[in-house]
Amino acid sequence: MGKLRKPKISKIKRNNQTKTKLSKQGKLKTRRHKPKKQPQKSAPPRPEIVEEEEESDHGRDLMDMVEEDDLNFLNKAISNQSYNLLKPIQLNEPDNDLSKKKRKKIENGQPLEELYETNVSKIVKETGGKSVRMLLPIKTQNGFIKKRIIEEDSKISNKEENKDTNEIQEENKEENSDVEIDMDTHSNLQVTDKPVSTIEFLARREEILKTKRFKIGILSSGILENPELKSGNFKILLDMMDERTSEVYITIRKLAMVSLLEIFKDLLPSYSILQISQEGIKLKKDTLALQNYEAILLRFYKGYLQRLEKLSKILKKKKGNTQSVNEREIQLGETAVSCMCELLTIHPYFNFSVNIANYLLPLLDNKRNSVREKIAQCFSKIFKEDKRGQLSLTIVRKLNQYIKSRKHSVHPEVIAVLLALRIKDVNLDKEKEDETKQKKLMSHKQRILALSRRERKKSKKLEEVEKEMLETKAEENKQVKHKILTEITGIVFTIYFRILKQAPNSKVLSVCLEGLAKFAHCININFYQDLVCAIDRLIEEDNLGLREQLHCVQCIFTILSGQAVALNIDPHRFYVHLYKNILKVHCGRTHAETETVLQTLLQILIHQRKRITQTRTIAFVKRISTLALQSQHNATLGTLGIIKQVMQLGKAAHILLDTDCASDGHYQGEIEEPDYCNAHCTALYELVALQRHYHSVVRQLAKNIAYTTPTSGEGSLTTEIAKLSPEELYKEYDPAGVAFKPAVPIPKKLVVKKVPVNYNLSPELEKYVNTVNVDNLFADGHVDFYKACESNL
Repeated sequence: MGKLRKPKISKIKRNNQTKTKLSKQGKLKTRRHKPKKQPQKSAPPRPEIVEEEEESDHGRDLMDMVEEDDLNFLNKAISNQSYNLLKPIQLNEPDNDLSKKKRKKIENGQPLEELYETNVSKIVKETGGKSVRMLLPIKTQNGFIKKRIIEEDSKISNKEENKDTNEIQEENKEENSDVEIDMDTHSNLQVTDKPVSTIEFLARREEILKTKRFKIGILSSGILENPELKSGNFKILLDMMDERTSEVYITIRKLAMVSLLEIFKDLLPSYSILQISQEGIKLKKDTLALQNYEAILLRFYKGYLQRLEKLSKILKKKKGNTQSVNEREIQLGETAVSCMCELLTIHPYFNFSVNIANYLLPLLDNKRNSVREKIAQCFSKIFKEDKRGQLSLTIVRKLNQYIKSRKHSVHPEVIAVLLALRIKDVNLDKEKEDETKQKKLMSHKQRILALSRRERKKSKKLEEVEKEMLETKAEENKQVKHKILTEITGIVFTIYFRILKQAPNSKVLSVCLEGLAKFAHCININFYQDLVCAIDRLIEEDNLGLREQLHCVQCIFTILSGQAVALNIDPHRFYVHLYKNILKVHCGRTHAETETVLQTLLQILIHQRKRITQTRTIAFVKRISTLALQSQHNATLGTLGIIKQVMQLGKAAHILLDTDCASDGHYQGEIEEPDYCNAHCTALYELVALQRHYHSVVRQLAKNIAYTTPTSGEGSLTTEIAKLSPEELYKEYDPAGVAFKPAVPIPKKLVVKKVPVNYNLSPELEKYVNTVNVDNLFADGHVDFYKACESNL
């Protein structure tokens, strides 16, 4: 077979294939087509000018650039003075005497542009310079009706506070806030020359406040729905905290302040936000968006705190400042303080929490009672709920510095806050033992250094394994927390001891003694002897009030209930102080000290009953039964609860229930020493009066004690009352809430029968009464019965 022939290809097709091949390889050279030359028009001849002319654009004259129609229009407009651009330039006075026919002819002869400009200029003058937008005319039978609308700016400006925000925020600027809300068009009260009535003024003010409330509600709900996209609403709400309209600024600032507080309470995380610059590190889109949102949130939170600080500065009035302050602005400052307190309690470890605590701490010594109470409640709640202890340690350190700088001349609330600390389980003696053990271990340093290399590696591995085991059991966190609590305890006792030594006559001594009584078991045993001597010296000076003396006695018995048993301390003088002060407590001004008396009596009569003699026990039982007669019903119940427990735990006090026993001497209640008052010679006659008490539970408890505390039968108590301790009885039936428990039954109506009385007068007496002249008897306004009898006789 012969060879197959190639198909014939045309020359044009082959050239196209070659071009395609070369273009793919990039070797094809394309030729650009040159535009065809057009014949140049001859320029018009110019008149010859001797002087040199300034060159215009591309050498042509400016007049040559304007067409002939435009030149004719401008010339005509200048002559008629009708074009709007030339209105300010008045060449001639306007013709006001033109007739209507001539004006109509002129208007018909004017071009369209000139008519439009003149109409618009007239409308702008009529509307007072406001921008006008023309609408399409409406055709009617009578002709065309022209329509126009006046435009007003109705959008809220929402520029960002700083221009250096991220690009994402700038791109979505319109989406980051509710800019479409039109609320500020009539935000201010209108100022008019006409007199305005009070009703109109209040109605207008209420209308503005209603508008602002609606706006604040929409902005706040927008943030809570999508905080990342609506972060621009923060700026508007923060601007409302700077409201300056004199009639409504107090209310608007309060509303914005409280609304932002609720928003931040919901949005702020429980951790602290760290702003670390990560230059050159590529992050995911979600991570970058989260970082930008946290940065924006932190920036607005800082601005909110700065405004709160500015509003509350009115409470920090200096001594020399005699400027009068508006009470409403002071209340606004108190609201700002309460907002900071709530933020600190709910988010104690978020950013700026230490700054808030440092700012609030001097206000704890403010002259206004309401401010002190708010901040004291805030700090007390932090001390009770703080699980880490770091913020509590910071506050206690600052308190110590502040008290020292003021030389203990502070309000009692500054030190009373420390009573809320949770340091009851701290044992400073154990800390000292741990330190001695550590010193003993350090003495073996030479032996450890003498170990071989193999033994050192082995010991390091053992330490790492033990550390990991502690981390799995969370023991390391407990050690850190215990260390923080130990440091807090040391600072607290430093404050207390410094007050005892340097300011024993200050007004904070009572709170100091109360704190010592509460935390006395945490004190190192080496300080017990000095502390007892200092308190005894205070009592002997006789400069203390009733409250201070009771706290001193409570502190001593709290110390003696712990490790101070080993010390040779005679508590006789403290028993005497308590015995003579018991009857000074009553249901009047000193009712608040009843709880301190009950706590101290529980310690000496119940918890430490083995250390007290029978004579003292009987004397105290008789004394507190007298106290029950002059106290409120809850204090009476607590006192009777102590007597009931004393009766149940021992038979020493049963002698007070026997009225037939004969003994030497008689009871002397006026003697101030319990050992020499002969309390065993008397009985608990107070129980008879208490069984007729107005409170039903007091009657039951008094009857139970009179029947020698039986558990069943006559005189027994119900299980609900019998299981309550004296402290629980005192708190359960406390009438502080103006609630009587149990409820007082409605008294029954008693019908009194009238007994007829017959008066039988003897005839001689009746005759004598008739002879007395009654009319003259009261003539002088008073009666002299002696003279009347003599005259009748």
